[in-house]
Amino acid sequence: MSGKSHKGFWKITAKILFVLYIIVLVYFLFFSERYGRSGAKIYRYNLVPFKEIRRYIKYRKLFGWEYFIVNIYGNILAFVPFGFFLPIISKNNRSFWSVTLYGFEFTLGIELVQLSFQVGTFDVDDIIMNMLGAIGGYIIFAIFRKKLKRFM
Repeated sequence: MSGKSHKGFWKITAKILFVLYIIVLVYFLFFSERYGRSGAKIYRYNLVPFKEIRRYIKYRKLFGWEYFIVNIYGNILAFVPFGFFLPIISKNNRSFWSVTLYGFEFTLGIELVQLSFQVGTFDVDDIIMNMLGAIGGYIIFAIFRKKLKRFM
């Protein structure tokens, strides 16, 4: 495989992985019964930063460790691929601020859809944790950028 076709192959692979990631993310955020995406539809929202994060930490033993881990670490880890793959598939989005802005817009959009369709909860803490994940993904990208250069 020549250098140019090698880059093209990896770029297409990264785009496919990014699309698959988005599909899986949408499934878990909007359709997964395991994470409370079915049942009664009510408006639930939190606009107070760190309110739910503090509650998860304070009552982690009462809620159970799985609930705690999914709601704290899951929200962060779920957006690491976003921050990692976006700069790989788009040359225009290789800056920290670009990834941060698109990460914010994407997670805000998800939260607004959840509120509008009464699926899940609109939670400012989710936005904060999702942003940390996107930033973490970008940091991983930045650390390995020189190694990834031959694939981009």
